[in-house]
Amino acid sequence: MLGKKLVTAQKRGETRALCLGLGMVACSMMMYFFIGITIVPFYTKSVWTTETVCKVLKTSIKDKVFCPNSEDSEDEEIFPYPCLQVWVNLTAVGQEVMLYQTEDTLERNPKCSYVPDKLENSKEVKARIETIASNFKKYQTFPCYYDPGGTQTNVILSRLYPSKGLLFAFLWPTLMFTGGCLIIVLVKISQYVSVLSAWQ
Repeated sequence: MLGKKLVTAQKRGETRALCLGLGMVACSMMMYFFIGITIVPFYTKSVWTTETVCKVLKTSIKDKVFCPNSEDSEDEEIFPYPCLQVWVNLTAVGQEVMLYQTEDTLERNPKCSYVPDKLENSKEVKARIETIASNFKKYQTFPCYYDPGGTQTNVILSRLYPSKGLLFAFLWPTLMFTGGCLIIVLVKISQYVSVLSAWQ
C-alpha cells in the first residue's frame, strides 16, 4: 500500500516537473518571438554601426522649435523646446557633420541634436539642454558612431540597441530555455531509471 502511494506521488512530481519544463520552454520561445519583432528590427535597421572619435567644433542653442516629423504633431506643437545643434569633426573621414543623441533623435527632429522628453516645466527642459551644451564644450572629444556605407552623413552619440544590449536581451530567454530543457531531460532520465528498476 505504501509502495503504491510512493509511486503515485513520484508520478505526480514527474508530471509537475515536466509541465514546468515545458512551460519554461514555451515562455522562452515567446520571449524570443517578442525580441525578434521588437528589438532586432531596430538593431538591424541602424546604419550607424562603426565606432570612432568625434571632436566638437561648435554648439549652438537656437530659438524654440517644434518637432515636424513626430507622429503626434498636435502634442508636439504644445511642447516647444530650445533646439540644440552640435557640430563635430568626424575623425574617420575628416569632415564636419551634425551629431544626434540616438537614431530616434534624427527621426523625431533632424534639425536638433537633442530632443527632450515632455516635461511639465519648460525651465527644466531649458536647464537640461544648457547643461548638455556645456558638457559638450567641456568634453571636446568623445566616442560616437557613424555610417561606414555613407548612407547617413551624420553621426550619433549612442545606439538605442547596441550589440551588448541585444546579447543581454537574449540572455534571459536562453537561460530559461536551457533550464526548461534540462528539467525535461532529468524527468525523462528519472522515468527511464524507474522503468529499468521495476523491470529488474
